[in-house]
Formats: sequence, structure tokens, C-alpha cells
Amino acid sequence: MNRHNVIVYTSNSCQECEKVLSCLDELGITYTEKNISEDHEYRKELQKEKVYATPAVFYGKQVILGYQKQKLIRALG
Repeated sequence: MNRHNVIVYTSNSCQECEKVLSCLDELGITYTEKNISEDHEYRKELQKEKVYATPAVFYGKQVILGYQKQKLIRALG
């Protein structure tokens, strides 16, 4: 069960994005994936948050940028 609504912004050919998604799957975290390569509205959403790279994991009012496994585990595990 999630304590937060988790949104993961990804892009095509992003190895770190794949690692983040795998980590969340291993932790049993339910998330919504938003691929900015496939939907430009998602890119605009991300840029409104002043974030310009993927992966970006948003939960509550927090964000984790890049693949930071230990931070993901502490925050969401």
C-alpha cells in the first residue's frame, strides 16, 4: 500500500529510468509512469516543476532525481 501518489517521469532509451521502475516494482510500489518522449504534455508538466531530466520520481511534495536506490527505499519502501 502506498503512502503517497507516486509519479515517475521517464523517457525512451533511459537506462536509469528502467532501473527506477524495476526498483519500485521490487518494492511493490504502485506508480504512474509518464514518458516524456511519447507525450509532450508530460514534458510540460515536468518542466513546470523546474525539472529537465529523467528519471524523476514525485511522491507527496517531494522528488527524487536520477536513480538513487537507497533514497527510494528510505522514502517509499
